[in-house]
Amino acid sequence: MQKIRTVIIDDEAPAREIIKHYLKELDSVEIIAECADGFSGLKTISFMKPDLVFLDIQMPRLTGIELIEVLTERPEIIFITAYDQFALRAFELNAVDYLLKPFPKRRFLDAVSKAVDKIRSGSGNKEPASQLLAKKPDPVSPVNRIVVRKGNAINLIPVDKIRYVEAQDDYVMIYHLNGKALKQQTMKYYEDNLPKADFVRIHRSYIVKVEEIKRIEPYGKDNHVAILQSGDKLPVSRSGYKQLKEELNF
Repeated sequence: MQKIRTVIIDDEAPAREIIKHYLKELDSVEIIAECADGFSGLKTISFMKPDLVFLDIQMPRLTGIELIEVLTERPEIIFITAYDQFALRAFELNAVDYLLKPFPKRRFLDAVSKAVDKIRSGSGNKEPASQLLAKKPDPVSPVNRIVVRKGNAINLIPVDKIRYVEAQDDYVMIYHLNGKALKQQTMKYYEDNLPKADFVRIHRSYIVKVEEIKRIEPYGKDNHVAILQSGDKLPVSRSGYKQLKEELNF
C-alpha cells in the first residue's frame, strides 16, 4: 500500500526530532521533507504536494495560519503548537487534529491514525485550505500584516501601508502604498480584523483608512463620495456616511 507522504514544518528542531522519532513506528507514513520556517514550508508543500502536514503555528517570518491563507494545495493538516488559543481556529480550518506541546506519544499516534484513515478513505479535504479559511473568518485581535500570494512570490503587506480595501466578488483588492494585491477573503474579515480606530467601512464594497480621506462631497441626491489623498473617489453609502460623521466628528 502506498505510504502517506508527510512534511514537518516547525521552527524548533527538537519538536521536529520528536515527530520523526514517533513516526518511526508507523510503516504507513513516509517523511519526505522537513522545514524550519513557514516560507520554506509553503514552497515545499507547493512543490512536493504531500498528503499530510505537521504544522506549527507560531513561527518567524510566516506563521502557520498565514501559510494556510496562501496555500492552494489541500493536504491534511495536524497543527502542533505550544499555544492553546489557536485551537478553535485550527478546527474551523478543518484540521485533522491539534496537538499541544508537549504531547504524549499515544496522543500523537491517535492523531496520525485519524489522518491516515481520512486520507485512505478519500474523506479528507476537498478544497484548498485557503478556501476553508475564507469561508470561516474568525474575528481575532486586529491583524498587523496581510499575506498575499502572486504566482510563486509571497508578499507581506503591513496594515499601516493599506489605503483601502475593495470588494471584488469572492475576492478583495487591497490598495496599499506600493500598489495593489488581490486576495481571496471576505470584506467582513477585514471589517472585523483591521484596527477599528484606523479603518471605517464607508460602503458595502469599500473599507478605507480614515487618514486617507481628504474630504467628503455630496454626489447627487442623498449620496456622497469620499475624496482620498491620492485623488481616488469612493462611493459612500448612507450608513457609511453616518459612521464617517461619528469617526471624523463633522
